[in-house]
Amino acid sequence: MDKKVLVAYGTKYGATAEIAVRIGEVLAASGLPVEVHPAEQAGDLAAYGAVVLGSAVYIGQWRKPAVRFLKENEQALAALPVWLFSSGPTGEGDPLALAEGWRFPGGLKPVADRIKPRDIALFGGAVDPRLLNPIEKWMLKNVKAPSCDFRNWPAIEAWAAGIAAALNG
Repeated sequence: MDKKVLVAYGTKYGATAEIAVRIGEVLAASGLPVEVHPAEQAGDLAAYGAVVLGSAVYIGQWRKPAVRFLKENEQALAALPVWLFSSGPTGEGDPLALAEGWRFPGGLKPVADRIKPRDIALFGGAVDPRLLNPIEKWMLKNVKAPSCDFRNWPAIEAWAAGIAAALNG
C-alpha cells in the first residue's frame, strides 16, 4: 500500500487513544505507513489509502469528535477500506456478550451502512474512577459497572493484524 493508513479516534480520558496507538503499532510493524490522530485533528483524507476509526462509548453513544469525523467524511470514507471500533464495556468476559450484542451506535448505522466498513469491532474499555466527575461516578454506580481496565490487548492486536493482512494482501 502506497498511501498511509489513518487510525483516528474519539476519546475522553485516553483509554481509546491507547487502543488506537496499539492498532497503529501493529499496522506499522507489518510495514504499513501509519498515522494515529484524534478524530478532530485527522485532516484531509486524500493522503490516506485506508482508515481505522474508533471511539469510546458512553451510554451507547460515540464521542462527538468521532461522530463528526464519520459524518463529515462519509463520502470519502465510502471510497476507502474502513474499519470501525468501539470501546467501552467494562466487566469480565466477552465485550459483545456484556453489551448484549451491541457493537455500534444505532443512530450511526445508516452512515456505516453507506460506508460499508470491512469490520466493526467492540473492545472492552477502561475506567479510572479517579478521573470521573461526580455525575459520571454516580452513573457508574447506578449501572453497577465495574471500574478497571478491561481492554483485551491480544484481541485488539489480533484485530489489527487482520487489518494489516487485508491491506498487505
